[in-house]
Amino acid sequence: MTLLRAANVQLSFGSRTVFQGLTLTIEEGERVGLVGVNGSGKSSLMKILAGASQADTGELQLRRGARVTYLPQEPEFPEGATVASELSVSQAPLKEALAAHAELARRLESTPADAQAKLLEQLAALSDRIEQMGGWDTEHHAKTLLDRLGVKDWDRPVAQLSGGLRKRVAIARALLTRPDLLLLDEPTNHLDADTVDWLEEELDKLPGALLLVTHDRYFLDGLVDRIVEIQPGAGVTSYPGNYQTYLEQKLVAQENAALAQHKRERWIAQEVAWLRKGPEARRTKSKARIERAQKLMAEKGFQRPKVAELRVAAAPRLGHTVIEAEGVKKAFGDRKVLDGVDFRLQRGERVGLVGPNGVGKTTFLRVLLGEVAPDDGKLVIGKNTKVAYYDQSRAQLDLESTVYDAASQGEDWVELGDQKIALRDYLDDLLFPVPMQRMKVKALSGGERNRLLLARLFLEGANVLVLDEPTNDLDIVTLNILERLLLDFGGSTLLVTHDRYFLDKVATSILTFEGEGRVTRYEGNYAMYRRLKEQADEKAAAAAAPKPAPRHEDPAPAPAAKATRKPGKLSYKDQRELDGMEATIEAAESRKASLEAQLADPAVYSNGPKVAEVQKELDAAAAEVDRLYARWQELQDLASGA
Repeated sequence: MTLLRAANVQLSFGSRTVFQGLTLTIEEGERVGLVGVNGSGKSSLMKILAGASQADTGELQLRRGARVTYLPQEPEFPEGATVASELSVSQAPLKEALAAHAELARRLESTPADAQAKLLEQLAALSDRIEQMGGWDTEHHAKTLLDRLGVKDWDRPVAQLSGGLRKRVAIARALLTRPDLLLLDEPTNHLDADTVDWLEEELDKLPGALLLVTHDRYFLDGLVDRIVEIQPGAGVTSYPGNYQTYLEQKLVAQENAALAQHKRERWIAQEVAWLRKGPEARRTKSKARIERAQKLMAEKGFQRPKVAELRVAAAPRLGHTVIEAEGVKKAFGDRKVLDGVDFRLQRGERVGLVGPNGVGKTTFLRVLLGEVAPDDGKLVIGKNTKVAYYDQSRAQLDLESTVYDAASQGEDWVELGDQKIALRDYLDDLLFPVPMQRMKVKALSGGERNRLLLARLFLEGANVLVLDEPTNDLDIVTLNILERLLLDFGGSTLLVTHDRYFLDKVATSILTFEGEGRVTRYEGNYAMYRRLKEQADEKAAAAAAPKPAPRHEDPAPAPAAKATRKPGKLSYKDQRELDGMEATIEAAESRKASLEAQLADPAVYSNGPKVAEVQKELDAAAAEVDRLYARWQELQDLASGA
């Protein structure tokens, strides 16, 4: 069944047509990825579909009663909002339904059997609605989401959170609404790779439909069942399947279009040659052929999409020493960020930095660049090392300057290798045509600003690129170009990004930040790092596993052993409890799910008192699940010495 349909939608900004004649249909439960070059209107279309803005023309139809939740790239919160208040708002409809269900159950107990039919129907409808919105245990689910997203302070004002934490709160708020259609615009920005993995799993569990804008190609490949591509200034083209299937279909379509264009050009050449023979020859031909030839020559043939041509200016050759750090330490108050870190960047290496937000990746880069002084340790920068730094906040761009002025820095010409090129032509190659060069930077999309800053950075003639989240907001085509540029780059690269696909294609080694100042290096790309880390974790778990119980002939341990047990070492009884905790929690959750299913069954409502009895049992089962999770966390903390 169709959930949402947009027909003949058109949007323009001044003389620029963003899209026209756009028609898009989303079915119930469908997972759709929306792709297109920066500036093609992906975010604008999402806002129109969410009802947050209006198109110039077109029609929008939404299934009656359908709930839509929209998460923009930069989420907004009301003044004075806290983490708890935002999640309460997101769950308000669910809490209202739970309260109404409890009230109906109480009324049912005192209602005669012959008058219960209408109440039972209302109770059944409420049960279905509660199931669709996530079930009965609301607060536990909300806190579990926040904990997994790394948001610990429940009562903290949202205004005091970093941009990354605000994005995580907004994601939790969106997930808790359990809508029929979830619209997500770049949800993976500001998330570390492990959290992106988790978010992919959470979205896969959602029962509703999903429309997703993201540059994360693994995300698209594993989550969506259709790709919709916006054609700049036109409509959309739909490709069934995931990202890999989309690429295969698009390649075939382009090859077929190129072949058709070749045939068309040959046909036009033949017709032009005939028309040039003069009036006498044309009189022997049909009027239809003349009209067909003129129509062919007036048509616009197939043209491959133009892509941004990022290029790197010539740079001095690197010496034997590039950047070296020995025993580097850095702390902010009691929080250790770097604790005795040793690192050496060699010529031609591309090192990816990964780890949760806030563990020190950006701080480490700034220490290496000399922007932040270490508390201890030694830093050496090679004599021939010239660094270009991309700041994830894009602070180098003046939003009030024009695109041309932001790129020029006082120069009207740029040198690329042996060529000297006019800046306006270079910007045109980067998909900033002359009219756009006169626009202010603040009018650009996030991806266009990113592309402008990267282009300016690559003109600096650096032999070491330090890139902090350069992939945010870039379209997939530009990401491919950036990947090729880095692979061909003769210098060295330090790269912070959450894009797993990008790291798999580019990185030669991974530097992982594990918290408490610990930094570990793994050779290979991101996939290799994950395999090596899993092997290391398995070995560590095996080493930490309890030793077999002593044989009966072995001397019994001294009574004082328990009192002198080291932190992080569980007693035998606690370890046995922890080992069996997973099965115990599964059994408790299964019991809770069974009771929820009973409440959702209309047959239960034939007996009013039975409803109240099952509700009481469900409350007790939910409390037991909470108790078991709390005990499991307590045992985990004991085992880790926390």
